[in-house]
Amino acid sequence: MVQQYMDHSKEILSSKSSRFKFNERRGLGRIYLFGYQNRYNLQEGFPLLTTKRVGFKTVAHELIWFFSGKTNIKYLADNNVHIWDDDSFNHNLQNMVKEGIFSQKFEKYSEPWVAARDEYAKRIKEDSEFAARWGDLGPVYGSQWIHWPKFIPVAVEINGKKEDYYVKDPNGINQLESVIQGMKKDIASARHMVTAWNPQEVPNMALPPCHTIFQFNSDGERLDLMLNQRACDMFLGVPFNIASYSMLTTIFAKQLGLEVGDFVHTFGDVHFYCGAGERAKWYQKNLEELKSRVINVNGLEEHLETLEWINMSSPPEDRGKEGMDHVTGIIEQLARTPKPLPRIKIADKHYKDLRIDDFVLEGYNPEAKIERTLAV
Repeated sequence: MVQQYMDHSKEILSSKSSRFKFNERRGLGRIYLFGYQNRYNLQEGFPLLTTKRVGFKTVAHELIWFFSGKTNIKYLADNNVHIWDDDSFNHNLQNMVKEGIFSQKFEKYSEPWVAARDEYAKRIKEDSEFAARWGDLGPVYGSQWIHWPKFIPVAVEINGKKEDYYVKDPNGINQLESVIQGMKKDIASARHMVTAWNPQEVPNMALPPCHTIFQFNSDGERLDLMLNQRACDMFLGVPFNIASYSMLTTIFAKQLGLEVGDFVHTFGDVHFYCGAGERAKWYQKNLEELKSRVINVNGLEEHLETLEWINMSSPPEDRGKEGMDHVTGIIEQLARTPKPLPRIKIADKHYKDLRIDDFVLEGYNPEAKIERTLAV
């Protein structure tokens, strides 16, 4: 698994099909490759990256939160999981300014923005009333998985004529439960799908779904899962996504009395962020040189020479956007040797009854963590 990730990373940074583009919404450049697929045999171990440390409990907590169908970050904050803080803060900031909680809407990543975000995250954890009012993300993943909108007819008589009007069922459709029941009835069907991409509700989400749709497959012995992901942050997000959906596959295999099979990861825009401003322009100008250096290495240590070239030749990262150059992070990682995969044990419970102590990781001995900043 780890070698596939490393090979894929090299492909993004060296392929003739790789290109540069600037993301106006985030204000960041990125090197991207459109369209790719990896396959991981979960029988060989749990595919948690070993060339840097990935937070296993953070992955598990987020999945538990998704399973609950909730979209408020209070559970995450209570468990010191902060991966959704920025999105939640941005999503609620304008209305918090209107109500005088913050005096102004700050420029993203500025020092006042960071200070306000940190204050916001602290209040979410410590103040339940504040969290209930300001901690919601809109109808993101858990809402779509567990409460997909369903409208039911209600007969109304107007001027002696009966008409059907449709009202929203507050419970909606539990797609996960529907998949489980569907597989119990017809395990070999190709219709076992769960989608998070709801065109009507996307505008109301703090972040449109990146992992948009997944499909289960089984021959009656093993359970496979294929994820389609539209936008893929290869350095920070993708290792997390691989672990999360492999975990989900393991849980559902237990629910159905099956062995785990393959996790298949299908990518749309898969990319490495390369900073903002002059830093991004430097990568755009020097992309072909970078490609040549990455593809022509004769040994892992030569990646460190490429890293030194970047650090010596490129301008510093923009103030407030330090750490958003992920290219240097993956180059450092490419110089490392993958280690054996760990194993995972998950309690044999219904997915909604799982708690963090039901997840056990064994034999995980990764290289040191490489810190970079999440771009939102």
